[in-house]
Amino acid sequence: MPKRPRTTTRRRKPREPAWVRLSDDELLERRFCDLRLTLRDSFMHPYLEQLQQELERRGLKFKPHVWLSEEWFSPDGIPGIALPFYIAHPRLMQLERRQMNEVEGGNANWLMRILRHEAGHAIDNAFRLRRRKDWRQTFGRASRPYPRIYKPRPASKRFVLHLGHWYAQSHPTEDFAETFAVWLQPRSRWRSDYEDWPALKKLEYVDALMKDLAGRRPLVRSREVIEPLSDNRRTLLKHYREKLDRYQFDAKATYDRRLKLVFGVRTNEHRRLAAATLLRRAGPQMIRWLTRRTRLHPYVIYHVVRTVVQRCRDLDLVVIGSKREATRRALGLMERIMIDVLRRDREKYTL
Repeated sequence: MPKRPRTTTRRRKPREPAWVRLSDDELLERRFCDLRLTLRDSFMHPYLEQLQQELERRGLKFKPHVWLSEEWFSPDGIPGIALPFYIAHPRLMQLERRQMNEVEGGNANWLMRILRHEAGHAIDNAFRLRRRKDWRQTFGRASRPYPRIYKPRPASKRFVLHLGHWYAQSHPTEDFAETFAVWLQPRSRWRSDYEDWPALKKLEYVDALMKDLAGRRPLVRSREVIEPLSDNRRTLLKHYREKLDRYQFDAKATYDRRLKLVFGVRTNEHRRLAAATLLRRAGPQMIRWLTRRTRLHPYVIYHVVRTVVQRCRDLDLVVIGSKREATRRALGLMERIMIDVLRRDREKYTL
């Protein structure tokens, strides 16, 4: 008699919500609270487990609680991490990509970098580290107002480089979170990578501080959640409109004069190559260069390039002299514009 096949208990696949089948326009009209999102069935569990393992390997008895909200953040005084809503479902990640040309934290390496950074904020809150005198002496006063804009110093070696665009320079709490993230990363070679950098002293301080905290229970154990999706009655459309508005800039008022220094205004005397044509042809190479150079969100890069090309067309600018030199100077101007955008937005959309 043949053996009876061994039966296995299969985990029932959760039913897909009805909004998965909606078009983008229809989905954008939905409110966050109506999506009824949870982390239970999301792909985040392995990454959150990895973060916890990294903390435990360092001897830290701390587990930040997580919840879904509109954006990445760790609120002051709360030892937890808010995750962006789109992390909860592939359909929402697809929508995020279509709206923003990228998904922040959309690959494993990028995702873990952000989680380590936010864990730095959470552990600061859990152990009230910013109240320590030695913390303030190392990073500065956390009570310092958050700047609306800040001027990054790319050549500075007083700060670690982690999320990109020199974000550690924006505020003492971000300096700590970035330093903590570099220290926490497995197989990090921070001693050799930052040798002869003043930032090494900050890393050594974090190393000593975390060894002192090893095995200790957090002082703050609140499980409060801030701005949860279940209470959010905003539509996705309003969310994305506001998100995209952060990257708009008044090219006419601010950058036209600089564009006219790079190119010339067309006259009837000579036939010259249109500046818009030059930049459009060089567009793919310029975008790749700017992505490597600035490490900013692709939406920002595409938006700046498109806007500059359109302003060159509107002003009827032409190439004067060397095309190579004109392209180089245009790239410099675009990088300047992106830094201006960066100053307004702080942490968002880093690579």
